[in-house]
Amino acid sequence: MTGLGWRRLRFRHPAQVVVAGFAAAIAVGTALLTLPVAREGPGGASAMEALFTATSAVCVTGLVVVDTPSYWTGFGEGVILALIQVGGFGIMTFASLLVVLVSRRLGLRARLTAAAETKTLGLGEVRSVVAGVVRASLLLEAVTATMLTLRFGLGYDEPWPRAVWLGVFHAVSAFNNAGFALYTDNLMGFVADPWICLPIAFAVIAGGLGFPVLFELRRRLRRPRTWTLHTKIVLWATGAFLAGGTAFITALEWSNPGTLGPLDVRGKLLAGFFQGVMPRTAGFNSVDIGQMNPATWLGMDVLMFVGGASAGTAGGIKVTTFAVLFFVIYAEVRGEGAVNIFNRRLHGDVQRQALTVVLLAVAAVAASTIAFMVFTDFSLDRSLFEVTSAFATVGLSTGITADLPAGEQILLTVLMFIGRLGPITVASALALRPRVRMYELPEERPVIG
Repeated sequence: MTGLGWRRLRFRHPAQVVVAGFAAAIAVGTALLTLPVAREGPGGASAMEALFTATSAVCVTGLVVVDTPSYWTGFGEGVILALIQVGGFGIMTFASLLVVLVSRRLGLRARLTAAAETKTLGLGEVRSVVAGVVRASLLLEAVTATMLTLRFGLGYDEPWPRAVWLGVFHAVSAFNNAGFALYTDNLMGFVADPWICLPIAFAVIAGGLGFPVLFELRRRLRRPRTWTLHTKIVLWATGAFLAGGTAFITALEWSNPGTLGPLDVRGKLLAGFFQGVMPRTAGFNSVDIGQMNPATWLGMDVLMFVGGASAGTAGGIKVTTFAVLFFVIYAEVRGEGAVNIFNRRLHGDVQRQALTVVLLAVAAVAASTIAFMVFTDFSLDRSLFEVTSAFATVGLSTGITADLPAGEQILLTVLMFIGRLGPITVASALALRPRVRMYELPEERPVIG
């Protein structure tokens, strides 16, 4: 195959460009983090440490194999922050913004690429959506950073330059659902401080709602009857998972001496809410995850696997996918021929896409967990938690990531990459040409159940 022919074949689908863009960002981040200036002490970081950290940052996960504040210098932390921001925007969204700023116009290929990343439907809306994504992100990050900066400066007597850096870093990490923190114990030192925990939690929720929902709420906040089906599903499912996750974790950990047990009632409720928010794919923790009950881990596995909303900074299979399958089952149990959600009929293609996403995700998590069980000595509950956290780009850990063999760390790196881009995106990016069937086969029904 000639060079020209290979180039034409390689990027036939916009999703392929998205995958290539993320891979390029990870490569650049890895190179920067291996520089001696990025690491405290003599020498630079190893290739494995730099690759894992760069992937975790670009894929806005938060899993780490080294202690962020003590291992990386200010330069290294700056690189991580930049990678988080780039990953949150989406490589192609960021690239499209540059095109708008430089040439004030978008070509067809750039619009298709941005549409694949931002999940927009109309090509004519891509420019405004890309600009809106940036404005919304920077505004919410700025508000969160201001609140955190004031708290760090006034409440903890941090020097103002340090307070600003802490505020900006944690705000960007929170809105982009990354979970990186500049404290060795993450945010455990602020478990009872609502002025730290609540701004971070609400930034995580906002980022997890997705940009289409944020835009619609801004335009039609007081007209819920005009909301699209997507917004209604996201808000309904998000509220249910936040309430259920908070109640579940708080109840199971209420008397656990390693987590919520030593706190007063107010502190327990705050910590329970904070940890109920974080499985939406932000890896912050205000209590020791490794000390939680195995039953709590299993419940958090479910919350992490579902994740947040589409077209946002969250990972997982997405709450919309879960809601679609829930209503499919509900309609089937009731014997209804069509799937109806909020007085709208669901298209058959959406049902197949949801089923495909879930089955691919289950296969990835199951296969990776089996690999952990075969090649490590860690228990099933810890292995499943770590694998689910990586695939759903959450970043919560029971404390075993740094102790994993190199092979399993590479596996987590692959899972973070796949989980950030989504099984469908990766699969379509790897498919060099679509197959169109020009005929229909005879229909037949196998026995189910």
